[in-house]
Amino acid sequence: MDIEMLAREVLQKNRRTTSGFQYTVPSPSTYPYQWLWDSCFHAIVLASYDPDAAKAEMHSLMSKQFQNGMVPHMIYWEPGELHVYEWGVIGTSALTQPPMIAYAVWEIFRHTQDLEFLTQIYPGIIAFYRYLVTERDPRGANLASIINPDESGEDNSSRFDSVLGIKPDISYWDHIEVRKKLYSANIGEHPDVSARMRQHFWVKDVPFNSILVKNLRILAHIASTLQDEVGEHFATQHAGLIKAAMREKMLDKGVFWSTTGSEYTKLHVETWAHFAPLFADLYTHEEADALLKEHFHNDLTLRGEWGIRTVSRREESYRPDGFWRGPVWLAPHWFIYKGLQAYGFVEEANEIRELTRKLLEKSGFREYFNPETGEGCGAEEFTWGALYLDMVD
Repeated sequence: MDIEMLAREVLQKNRRTTSGFQYTVPSPSTYPYQWLWDSCFHAIVLASYDPDAAKAEMHSLMSKQFQNGMVPHMIYWEPGELHVYEWGVIGTSALTQPPMIAYAVWEIFRHTQDLEFLTQIYPGIIAFYRYLVTERDPRGANLASIINPDESGEDNSSRFDSVLGIKPDISYWDHIEVRKKLYSANIGEHPDVSARMRQHFWVKDVPFNSILVKNLRILAHIASTLQDEVGEHFATQHAGLIKAAMREKMLDKGVFWSTTGSEYTKLHVETWAHFAPLFADLYTHEEADALLKEHFHNDLTLRGEWGIRTVSRREESYRPDGFWRGPVWLAPHWFIYKGLQAYGFVEEANEIRELTRKLLEKSGFREYFNPETGEGCGAEEFTWGALYLDMVD
């Protein structure tokens, strides 16, 4: 089976053009709109063989940026009946998603050296990251907050159960109803984020902030390339501040935990989020070694036969087919692969790449996979499998 050819075919089949904007939908039947971090994944893969499509993907994504700098996590280019909620804005959601934009843009520039593209898109990008380190950090603690589990990209992850006041065995559909209440609490393009956090949902999430650190470092490279010393200083400074704050407020027992509230109460639920800081070089090498022993090479926690579980097997909430409550997802695989590579864990990185390939060969381009059987679940013709191309470049 030619996985690389199939990956390109999925991206091509899912490409759309609306109102002059070109973008890629994650799945034609299940996710027929544009999503923020999905588009970043698409652009990262496309950058190496179809850079014009990658540029179009990012221009499309940035075209709906709010005046305050936030980039919405959904754009309804052709409104349908799926995933339609009352956001209080026209044509987009009122939430954001993990900030992978700088990474994707830099990958495009790395492959093309297109300075004009970089110059055009830069003002919107830096406005987005300024929004995250100011409005999403109203207390100046140097940690960005999410105001809804959907902003983590992991909609029903059990990391957030205690914050939502729900039980480990909650159903998928009941979880959606809980999150709908949060949607109505965050209506509009300019909600009072600080008040919303205090009243409804206040989480400093480990993957979100890890991704933010990595992207701020890349933003510094972009600013330097464009000779924007102020922007370079901003990005470098905040990457360092967030790293320090994460180590101070999130690190416990050798791993990072998401936190909630003004006291930064740690959310002690074992999920793949323990691996996310590898992506941003937040662990020492000694800590990374210990992490791998406890969770990468341990089938009682996060290592399943077919990949990394999104929730540890020893958590009460673990469900091998439970959306983000246990199954393997290939974006986390990609983040883990990149982190392992950066730390020099070549053997483990190759394992993740090979497990990803085997999942795609066994079950095709599915949304997520049972970590015990490799069975594909959820949406079909799902684009995240194309991230495998970035593991074999």
